[in-house]
Amino acid sequence: MELRNLGNSGTMVSELALGTMTFGAEADEQSSHAILERYLDAGGNFVDTADVYSAGVSESIIGRWLARNHGRRDGIVLATKGRFPMGAGPNDLGLSRTHLRRALDDSLRRLGVDHVDLYQLHAWDALTPLEETLRFLDDAVSAGKISYYGFSNYLGWQLTKAVRLAAEHGWSPPVTLQPQYNLLVRGIEHEIVPAALDAGMGLLPWSPLAGGWLSGKYRRDESPTGSTRLGENPTRGMEAWEARNADPRTWEVVDAVANVASEVGASPSQVALRWLADRPAVTSVILGARTIEQLDDNLGAANVVLPDDLRRTLDDASTPRAEVYPYGEQAVAQRHRKREGGR
Repeated sequence: MELRNLGNSGTMVSELALGTMTFGAEADEQSSHAILERYLDAGGNFVDTADVYSAGVSESIIGRWLARNHGRRDGIVLATKGRFPMGAGPNDLGLSRTHLRRALDDSLRRLGVDHVDLYQLHAWDALTPLEETLRFLDDAVSAGKISYYGFSNYLGWQLTKAVRLAAEHGWSPPVTLQPQYNLLVRGIEHEIVPAALDAGMGLLPWSPLAGGWLSGKYRRDESPTGSTRLGENPTRGMEAWEARNADPRTWEVVDAVANVASEVGASPSQVALRWLADRPAVTSVILGARTIEQLDDNLGAANVVLPDDLRRTLDDASTPRAEVYPYGEQAVAQRHRKREGGR
């Protein structure tokens, strides 16, 4: 598996990361440990979790595995996140120094480690001064509790503002951004990808298979069944499923992925993951697996090669929509008028 720099740091991580949101939820502890071991044995070294995954259970499952496998800890780049509520108090959420201090210490305790390699802010907090948050993160780096920090679900201007403030104050800079990104969700290419490239930050895409849509398991006008989150609880998320099912673009992309998969002798999941891993600024793609079989299929993306013509097929089918200024049709028309001398 290819190794890449973790954003603008010197730490190397595998191009496919193991996401652990399923640990303690869709995967019990025994299955979670088996998934973790299979990933590491396949050459992966980057494990991503969060305090809110199964209300701390995901971190605890990883911590118990680490306690029994001390010798493998140094080979793992371990990432977690904080931001969302883990309690009912007024300071049990957000990006204040008060909450983050407690959240980080609790994550370290559940993981059974004295530091994590990457600590990520799970979402923006409009109520806490950004300077307060960044100063806490810089202090955490200085204290040796974290090696680096990054963001998740940030907008382009939020990322850029944080980078600027950190530079102005001489604080440790952010190294990564974890956004939703896949062949069906490419809107981040308008602002967020350019901001990350400008800052030298690496992208860690989550939901790379668009909730299973790019795995080839969904069929037009057939609601999900079987071992899927929607199938286990059919009333949850069906509105979103129906909207995506009714969108012709969804099936154009799904069909393109299936056709390319047939051409290169790979699964649809492997093709979608390979396309994403090769995108500008992407450091590592976060895999989310409930079973060993799913993980094995996803890990096969490391061996897939997409010829340029087939990559263009995927690019064309999934071209991101531009419905708002300055990216929409009005902006295109305005630029055309300016070229002709108008306003």
